[in-house]
Amino acid sequence: MQLWVGLGNPGPRYAMQRHNVGFMACDVIADMHDFGPVQKKFQGWLQEGRIGSEKILLLKPATFMNESGRSVGEALRFYKLDPGSLTVFHDELDLAPFKVRVKVGGGHAGHNGLRSIDAHCGADFRRVRIGIGHPGHKDRVHGHVLGNYAKSEMDDLAQMLGAIGACAEWLARGDDPRFMSEMALKMQD
Repeated sequence: MQLWVGLGNPGPRYAMQRHNVGFMACDVIADMHDFGPVQKKFQGWLQEGRIGSEKILLLKPATFMNESGRSVGEALRFYKLDPGSLTVFHDELDLAPFKVRVKVGGGHAGHNGLRSIDAHCGADFRRVRIGIGHPGHKDRVHGHVLGNYAKSEMDDLAQMLGAIGACAEWLARGDDPRFMSEMALKMQD
């Protein structure tokens, strides 16, 4: 069993913000792979399903970004999973918009959701880093991260999210390099 977590903030006013792209990725995966109904659990929203032969739990913490680790830690403990079973989908300033990279472990680079998960669960989990680009100056980061995607970005956003859903099987199998190469091919179309 694997726990896949999308990071974001709850509520309609945050729905289209770049900081919520982890929530968006979970929603697309759940839709494309016919996950079960949403359950309120672990201070968040949980859906269960299968991708290939792997059982996947999708969790969207409802604790707001800065407290995501409370929800994730509770779920890991309940299912007796270690951080190696955890995958977190999150926005990444240090990647160009709509680029997706996977890595295991590492720092939080100032991302408060990752900082919270590190504090509650340790840092040795897989991260699916979804590029939102850097606005150029650190004074503009807050507004950029909490800003909505522009209308001109919607096609690229939809293409990227669809590719994440379509390639999720490789993540479920633990084949991160294949996931990234398949993502790159789909993003060229």
